[in-house]
Amino acid sequence: MRVISLNLNGIRSATDKGFFSWLRHQHADLVCVQELKAQATDLTLEMLNPPGFFGYFHYAEKKGYSGVGLYSRRQPDAIIEGIGIPEIDAEGRYLEACFDMLSVVSVYLPSGSSGEHRQAAKFEFMRRFRPRLERLAAGGREVILCGDWNIAHREVDLKNWKSNQKNSGFLPEERAWLDEVFTHLGWVDVYRRLHPDTTGEGYTWWSNRGQAWAKNVGWRIDYQIATPGIAARARSATVYKETRFSDHAPLTVEYDWTL
Repeated sequence: MRVISLNLNGIRSATDKGFFSWLRHQHADLVCVQELKAQATDLTLEMLNPPGFFGYFHYAEKKGYSGVGLYSRRQPDAIIEGIGIPEIDAEGRYLEACFDMLSVVSVYLPSGSSGEHRQAAKFEFMRRFRPRLERLAAGGREVILCGDWNIAHREVDLKNWKSNQKNSGFLPEERAWLDEVFTHLGWVDVYRRLHPDTTGEGYTWWSNRGQAWAKNVGWRIDYQIATPGIAARARSATVYKETRFSDHAPLTVEYDWTL
């Protein structure tokens, strides 16, 4: 089973840059996308249902903002939009597809980089999202959480870690929260399980400022985080960088699992 995750930074922009043309050749079973920046009426048939896929979306109420989507080769048994908290669900940040004993989630955590008010909103999301993570971990199903978590977990996960310790995305409180997710709740960072100590290759986001992309001054903030059973079945994890569809790069993981 091949699972791809990508923050599109606008589905219409990513389409213009060739995302769906690329996707046709990836043999993906599931594709999780974040930051649609669009409503249903903005999407073409290709964006709604790429050939061979069923498409599902959780749009933000605010136009041109946030939103997540999920494309599946197999029609899910159920789709869950949101986490049941109105002010969070209004931003379109959670979409879960259920198949037999597997759930796959497209999730988009807030960014706190635009100011203190958004950092406060990010911390509030993290606090209120944790119970959902606890329930998913204890639910007896295998789960893969794909998406842009807007947190680099360890020093190895970004180029300039020393100068970013007081910046959103690498704050001690954010990193400690991920520690809790992995250590106490038992979730597994699939890429790090397969690539324990690599630097540079795993970056998934680059600032548009300066020459961050050209110099590979990146951050690893896009993850596939899974329950231990299916995480142990991950066989490869790669970041695609040959073509740019967004300021993020696609993360692809191959699992020894049949959808």
